[in-house]
Amino acid sequence: MTDNRPADTSETSTVTDAVRRHDPAVRGFASDNYAGVHPEVLAAIALANEGHQIAYGEDDYTAHLQDVFKAHFGERAQAFPVFNGTGANVVALQALLPRWGAVVAAETAHFNVDEGGAPEKMAGIKIHTVPTPDGKLTPELIDRQAWGWGDEHRAQPLAVSITQSTELGTLYTPDEIRAICDHAHERGMLVHVDGSRLSNAAAALGLPFREFTTDAGVDVLSFGGTKNGLLGGEVVVVLNPDTVKNITFLRKTSMQLASKMRFVSVQFEALLAGDLYLRNAGHANAMAKRLETAVAAIDGVTVVRPVQANAVFAILPREVSERLQKRFRFYFWNEHTGEVRWMCSFDTTEQDIDAFAAAITEEMGR
Repeated sequence: MTDNRPADTSETSTVTDAVRRHDPAVRGFASDNYAGVHPEVLAAIALANEGHQIAYGEDDYTAHLQDVFKAHFGERAQAFPVFNGTGANVVALQALLPRWGAVVAAETAHFNVDEGGAPEKMAGIKIHTVPTPDGKLTPELIDRQAWGWGDEHRAQPLAVSITQSTELGTLYTPDEIRAICDHAHERGMLVHVDGSRLSNAAAALGLPFREFTTDAGVDVLSFGGTKNGLLGGEVVVVLNPDTVKNITFLRKTSMQLASKMRFVSVQFEALLAGDLYLRNAGHANAMAKRLETAVAAIDGVTVVRPVQANAVFAILPREVSERLQKRFRFYFWNEHTGEVRWMCSFDTTEQDIDAFAAAITEEMGR
């Protein structure tokens, strides 16, 4: 006999056929993407789960999200939720550039080294890279690639992209970003910020987002949530609508338009309507400083970059790193030098840091 009863969608229903297939006690330092979802974000998703809402962004949560982002970035800000960071960067850069345009970025930029060529393959965007000592561009470094306008044989440098915080864990000050924006705009170039860890920057700088984005002259940014406690989702935030056109069409043709967008939007409301973004990012940053202090006391371990956000870069004997990787996940950042990267997350605990430091001490003594 067919059971025609509707499925139980009440918030108190927890029955599932899924099985937990991991040990929640296992922790790693490979990426802040390894962390789970913050309970407040899960609660927000459940809150948005009752009943029906119009699909493809015409829901009440996405409408309200515009007010949330305006509160942080200014009255002209426009928010366009997408699925992931790669999609956010591809959509944002397409919105800034004509087909013949190129973007100037640091050699270490995430979309240059870690997105599988997506900007080139999906959007046909040429990336003019510049080597930097600390992951940060300057007006002088930008000028190494900002040339050749009008030369039909050269992809035209029409945008600059910076990352905040950078792939090397460093931070731009508001003055540094303002100098880059002024310099780029004087040359007819627009400015994009890859902000997958923008909340970590806000927590470290002790400043509101607007002060080092909108007020500094940034045109568009990719705002990250997944690395800071969300289940999944990023937002392309247009800060200067005068320079960015047709982004709704670009999002769709880039396969970044979510059908059930309310579940992306409500996560960002949970993150940004209060101080959750600061609590999560500030904690991750604090754990990175705790780790820096702990490993600095271990002979044979050298922290090689400033710890300004939630990343620690260090060099230690390769065989020690390889043994440690069997106990805690992390990545080699530079295979040639043996430099490794340790990332802290919103759910990294002091006990996690102490256990990791103890393991490093133990392995160094073997």
